Amino acid sequence: MAEPKLRADAQRNLERLTAAAVTVFGERGLDAPLEEIAKRAGVSAGTLYNRFGGRDALIDAVMPDLMAAQIKTAQDRAEACADPWQAFVSYVESLCELQASNAALNDAVSRRFPDAERLTELCDNQWAYAARVIDQAHADGSLRADFTAADMPLVLWSTSNIARATAEVAPDAWRRALGLILDGLRAGAAHPLPVPALTEAQNREAMLRRTR
Repeated sequence: MAEPKLRADAQRNLERLTAAAVTVFGERGLDAPLEEIAKRAGVSAGTLYNRFGGRDALIDAVMPDLMAAQIKTAQDRAEACADPWQAFVSYVESLCELQASNAALNDAVSRRFPDAERLTELCDNQWAYAARVIDQAHADGSLRADFTAADMPLVLWSTSNIARATAEVAPDAWRRALGLILDGLRAGAAHPLPVPALTEAQNREAMLRRTR
């Protein structure tokens, strides 16, 4: 059943809120005060809560489409690389560029918002694609064999924190850090890792702790 059509004023408020959410989340991250979003939209906080109920619903209203377009671009770049190692590097670099370019995308890539169901589904699909890229680089022999998809969050969390800390003083510093990380992921003379990869449950709990 189609949703009932909103009144003209309600539709305008919805459009203002979603536009303000994209801007404020992009500037301050997904923890940005909802009151700031309402103020930027020129409506009351009550109007925001009446329309969306809370933060997760607002995130789910504005982030999935934005995120999907960016991830599609990252995947297309990786697919254009004939060499599996370069495809892996391209995909990792693209995700890290998202983190560095926009605070909301940084949070969406590196954290979990379980009640934002559309965003969670999109992120899960992204991890599945990352696993395929990793498998191809393993099969090619270019990626160290003990690096798994479960290790990807470690790379992204590191870049996330570096991008936030250096955004105002050295906005490309994350690229140097990522270069060091990627160099350590090449197959060859790598030393054995001291501890095993996180389990899926551990990764999810760690992401949720970052969110909390």
